[in-house]
Amino acid sequence: MPQEYLILIHKQLLVIDDNHNWLHPSADFLGLPSTAIEKKLILQKNGQRVIKVAEISARLHDSQLLNFRAIAGQVDAQEGILISRALQLVTWQKQHRYCGQCGRLNSEHPHDQALVCEPCHLTHYPKISPCIMCLITRGDSCLLAHHQRHPDGLYSTLAGFVEAGENLEQTLHREVFEEVGLTVKALRYFSSQSWPFPHQLMVGYFAEYDRGEIQVDQCEIEDARWFHYTNLPQIPVDTTLSGQLIRAFVEARTTRTRQHNQRVHQ
Repeated sequence: MPQEYLILIHKQLLVIDDNHNWLHPSADFLGLPSTAIEKKLILQKNGQRVIKVAEISARLHDSQLLNFRAIAGQVDAQEGILISRALQLVTWQKQHRYCGQCGRLNSEHPHDQALVCEPCHLTHYPKISPCIMCLITRGDSCLLAHHQRHPDGLYSTLAGFVEAGENLEQTLHREVFEEVGLTVKALRYFSSQSWPFPHQLMVGYFAEYDRGEIQVDQCEIEDARWFHYTNLPQIPVDTTLSGQLIRAFVEARTTRTRQHNQRVHQ
């Protein structure tokens, strides 16, 4: 008989026990009535274990809650995928209880991870919002921006959501021009990352500066500057795609400089 586990979530925060465990065999430690736990979703099912996710609707103490951002660098890749999927599915299910076409209550799909409107036969799949992320480089410098939502002193890459009818590259060119007034060239794919706040798929690129002067939009971006790779401001942590982009650029430039110096002294 496979062991059953729960990932419990309250308002997009992980519910933890006294030992800071986020994966629980049951919800008994909370002492909550069954009405406080909304319908469960199955995330994973195999011969060894069944993992489900459930939303806790009751009021909880802050000590029982944990923001996934706070532990993103402490969990392994498979755990991160599990938590990300749980957070996204709970949000999606809460926001799509009713059919957007006829307004009737959706029900669970019998086979897929989806919701179904039985009256109009419309199937709703989990929402995923693609978003590009771009690090613009110019020689040994990169362009970093301070977003209005960033903590003081934190600079990051540019980013923006894909609009209807666009491909990823068109989005990148549009977002760069809108946010900082520059044009770029030589786009190079780097990596992607699921970002469950609430349901984004981040797609990271490097791009080379082409032309233009920095003109921030003063709406989302408050400041943007060129930074030499040896003199960077505070940047995002390396568990984020933006942090990985910046560190990959620094590593590449550091390696190139070291190899150049070695050739000079040979």
